[in-house]
Amino acid sequence: MLGSLIDAFKVPELRKKILFTLGILALYRLGAYIPVPGIPFHDFATAFTDSGVAMTMLDLFTGGALSNFSVFSLGIMPYITASIIMQLLQGVIPAIGRWAKEGDAGRRRITQVTRYITLGLGLINAVGYLLLFKSPAYGVVFTSEVPELVTDILVVFTLVAGTAFIMWMGELITQRGVGNGMSLIIFISIVSRVPAALFSSVNYSSDLGFGIAVTVLIIAVVLVCIPLIIFVERAQRRIPVNYAKRVQGRRMMGGQSTYIPLKVNAAGVIPIIFASCLIYLPAQLAALFNVGWLTVFANVISSGWVNWILTIILIVFFSYFYTSMVFNPEETADAIRKQGGFIPGVRPGSATVQYIKNVLNRVTLPGGLFIAAIAVIPTIIFYFTGNQLVQSFGGTSILIMIGVALDTMSKVESQLKMHNYDGFFR
Repeated sequence: MLGSLIDAFKVPELRKKILFTLGILALYRLGAYIPVPGIPFHDFATAFTDSGVAMTMLDLFTGGALSNFSVFSLGIMPYITASIIMQLLQGVIPAIGRWAKEGDAGRRRITQVTRYITLGLGLINAVGYLLLFKSPAYGVVFTSEVPELVTDILVVFTLVAGTAFIMWMGELITQRGVGNGMSLIIFISIVSRVPAALFSSVNYSSDLGFGIAVTVLIIAVVLVCIPLIIFVERAQRRIPVNYAKRVQGRRMMGGQSTYIPLKVNAAGVIPIIFASCLIYLPAQLAALFNVGWLTVFANVISSGWVNWILTIILIVFFSYFYTSMVFNPEETADAIRKQGGFIPGVRPGSATVQYIKNVLNRVTLPGGLFIAAIAVIPTIIFYFTGNQLVQSFGGTSILIMIGVALDTMSKVESQLKMHNYDGFFR
């Protein structure tokens, strides 16, 4: 591992990408501590301490930016929600579905629409947070040195601008850095909360020795789970494909055997991110409308057995949904047929399509249930113990961290192999 990192910095192009990525992430973390103009920082921090479970989880995904009411308080959630909307619209609106198949031009259209939706959602969230924090529930009084309307406009504008800036930084990382920018921003937001969670866990009990023992036990369980998670993340179901021999000119073509690799968890961490966004969407709506019953509903589905059941259902659903978006059995079967290939024991055409679909459905279910279990079990433990380290190192967090880390390492490895270096994976 260390040797691969050293090799990565030996390649000038890759070194620039890594340093660029680290620089953008450092800028993002800096923005999480720059408060919105006019905010009474200490009064707000005191009021936020008594906020509900839903707001606490939203703060986790912003890396503490929300509890600081910083310029990045909205975090990456508006962009993720916009991405979910666009993914759903691709299956509902034929025109948008065609964009996804038009290559770079279609992807640019989808990206542009996603940006507009992100800004719209950011505006809605910004207004919602402003009304929520000014409500009796928080009672935050902004500066009185300028008219209240001017302060409100400044706060909303700053929050929306912060969302646009985060979106821009994520796209910069994707285009010019290493890995997926949006995933890395979520990754760094979660990781940034770990040191504070470690300190809180050590002081979990009045008995310091007990707190240290609990912290060590949690870290040991996490370290044991990491290899299992990596194993499932990289597990594949390989469908064998044979190619018939044929004569092309003076050469004999075909006669080879290969396979179609179907990942057990083809969707990666996307189902968890999507599920988390939908579950905590009512909390964002509650912030917008400041309605009592909506706030209660948001807190109910943000913790307890309702949250656990919803999380499992949504993760399994998005596992199937996202896998169907990125893998098309019809196109795969057609490509095999055109190249003169066939799956042993399966007729070409519709039978091959149905066979691939059946295998895909069978491997996606255990993959979805596995990541759902990893996401829910630590949440249950946190519900009964209240240990902050369990929340920070919980299933959702650790799956996102491992998934993003593996994806980033894979991209670095591909760059290393282009320059004849060994990668991270042996």
